[in-house]
Amino acid sequence: MSSLLILGSICATALAVPDSYPLTMAALQERYADEIVAHRKYGAYAGHADKEGYPAIAHLFRTLAASEAVHARNFARLLRESGTEPQTPAIELVLSNTREHLKQAATVEANEIDQEYPAILENIQSEQHHQAIKFITYAWKAERQHRELILKIKKGASWFFGMLVSRIEGSPTRYYVCQICGSTVTELPGSQCPICDHPPEQYREVPEFPGDSTESQSSGG
Repeated sequence: MSSLLILGSICATALAVPDSYPLTMAALQERYADEIVAHRKYGAYAGHADKEGYPAIAHLFRTLAASEAVHARNFARLLRESGTEPQTPAIELVLSNTREHLKQAATVEANEIDQEYPAILENIQSEQHHQAIKFITYAWKAERQHRELILKIKKGASWFFGMLVSRIEGSPTRYYVCQICGSTVTELPGSQCPICDHPPEQYREVPEFPGDSTESQSSGG
């Protein structure tokens, strides 16, 4: 076969990919849009928490934003590899206060974990796009970690917010995000990421304060 015919065959295959996986491509677009919204929303929540005098909670929100950015990047790459351009949604954020932002974050994470991700994975299973299934599963597992981090504060956010904030702000936490899957932990794993099995060198520490470029790739950095 001539090189021209081979090139034509490759191009035809690439162009046919979205048509071969319509449910998967739609799911990736949806997930990409949601992760972009979450990334910007948590970033805005972090800035608001800083202004309200809650740097530790702002640090948590920046950590969640960093994880969502990894997920968005993964979904965007899969879409582009399939010949589809990721569609960035219009975003309009309405901010209230840090207590409400924590409650909203917990509600959204719970809905994604318990309903959205299981439904998406079930819907695209028949198309067997293994990379998409893998990265969507990565994101789902990372969201479970997010929920655990948020739940530490959600339980008291309604009635004992002042006491809760005092405890949180008095106990700074280090956060690390895996750059492969978005896994979010407060201590680096000993040998491999609990979600994607990559070595702990793939983790980056999220700076405690905006503009702090200090990052850690190993225990303690």
